[in-house]
Amino acid sequence: MGGFMQPQGHLQVGINLIDFGMDPQTALDAPRFNWLKDKQVALETAVPDDIRHALARRGHTLWPKGQPLHYGGGQVIVRDPASGVLIGGSEPRNDGTAVGW
Repeated sequence: MGGFMQPQGHLQVGINLIDFGMDPQTALDAPRFNWLKDKQVALETAVPDDIRHALARRGHTLWPKGQPLHYGGGQVIVRDPASGVLIGGSEPRNDGTAVGW
């Protein structure tokens, strides 16, 4: 991830890992948002319409659905503290793969 989306993407993936208990690949695969400014927000197309409508009702201006925008990219490795096993994931929005040996 880089630029304006970097801290947003780190936060979203971190919340997925820690608060929602997702594994690295699931955390990276999850739909993201991109705060643009003020109450302007872009949501990936995988975000359900009921969430879009709820945000609009609360006064947010939504980026047009399906209009291209960058939502970051990253790779994650976590270590299971009990077993020491490393678990990896690779961003589906960019080129890459998680490989172990």
